[in-house]
Amino acid sequence: MTLNKHKKIIVTGGSGRFGGVLRKKFPNFLYPSKKELNVTKISSIEKFFEINKPKIIIHLAGLSRPIDQHEKKINESIKLNIIGTSNIVMVCKKFNAKVIYFSTSYVYPGKRGNYKETDPVLPSNNYAWSKLGGECAVQMYKKSLILRVCMTERPFIHKKAFTDVKLNFIFHDQICDLLKKIINKTGILNLGGPTKTVYNFAKQYNRKVKKMSSKDLKSVKFPKNASMNMNKLKNALVL
Repeated sequence: MTLNKHKKIIVTGGSGRFGGVLRKKFPNFLYPSKKELNVTKISSIEKFFEINKPKIIIHLAGLSRPIDQHEKKINESIKLNIIGTSNIVMVCKKFNAKVIYFSTSYVYPGKRGNYKETDPVLPSNNYAWSKLGGECAVQMYKKSLILRVCMTERPFIHKKAFTDVKLNFIFHDQICDLLKKIINKTGILNLGGPTKTVYNFAKQYNRKVKKMSSKDLKSVKFPKNASMNMNKLKNALVL
């Protein structure tokens, strides 16, 4: 599939950080505003689908950073990330469209690392619970792909980085390049880069980044090692 020429792909949440990168890479995708497609209202989603007749929905819309807002704004987190995703799935089912859902590596317990897609999940904070809630709806619909991602902006924007948290950070533009190769896949797929502490990842691109511990962040609990096993992704890229 030549994604740059594909006009039947809709991106929800296209005004967000990753959505902006997608828009530059794939300008022919449709990027509806919240006014055009409100994920909290089924009637709004259906109206947009009826007009545009999409084949694939890349679902990014939701509440994300700062991560501690999911502890403070529980209702909004549920409404956008769980109910909004459920609405998208129901409309995709009605119109026989595929949904690609961007979840997070934080759904894993975050204790031992190297988690496979088949391993048990157990979020440690409300953000991860809200994304897992969305996953529940998506998994009920077989014409779907769940991407458990660990991504960030280029360049790394934070002045401090955790020395005691291991993840698989990868930049937004790298995700775009991978998306072209996996867009026809279904099921669940871990998506990220090599396992590193957040500090070691950030230090590669910002020599001035300072060290910090996850214990210093009192407002939200971070899993210490939510690193993912990438073997399934590697096999998907080969096939």
